[in-house]
Amino acid sequence: MGNFTFEQCGDFEGLYLVHTKKFGDSRGYFMETYQKEEFAKGGITAEFVQDNQSSSTKGVLRGLHYQKQHTQGKLVRVLQGRVYDVVVDIRKGSKTYGQWYGVELSGEDATSFFVPAGFAHGFYVMSDTAEFFYKCTDYYDPTSEAGIAWDDESLQIDWPIPAGETPIVSEKDTKHPKFSKDIFLDL
Repeated sequence: MGNFTFEQCGDFEGLYLVHTKKFGDSRGYFMETYQKEEFAKGGITAEFVQDNQSSSTKGVLRGLHYQKQHTQGKLVRVLQGRVYDVVVDIRKGSKTYGQWYGVELSGEDATSFFVPAGFAHGFYVMSDTAEFFYKCTDYYDPTSEAGIAWDDESLQIDWPIPAGETPIVSEKDTKHPKFSKDIFLDL
């Protein structure tokens, strides 16, 4: 399929790694990062309406975020640096409900991660800095913001945080509740 290869992530319905061909020479590189028709052939038919970008320093952990209404699917990639990207399935009735999936993404790799609506999302920065880019399927709505505690023991997320270090987490992210059966999105 053209410049993209789509890899489903385990048993998680709709969750894909998108591998992109990178064309490089002594001047640098060029690559397509999104092409609607190719993505549809690969099983991703989401319509994107908003692009976001963040910059973070080493040790920053953002997440686990979702929106209760105006749920967002996301196509994420790292422009520079390295992150460990994590999602938790909170889709009511999903066979992977309450399970997490994690993947390392880097600016050197030409891989994007497609996360459909119905997942809580977060990432941990493993490099000195990281530039993180994501396309969203719905608009950000501050009244719909929600989250799950990143360190909830019941989820058993294997964050690559070095022993003895504490991640840098926003005050808002420290107040998210633990995961429970009351946390779900009925899509």
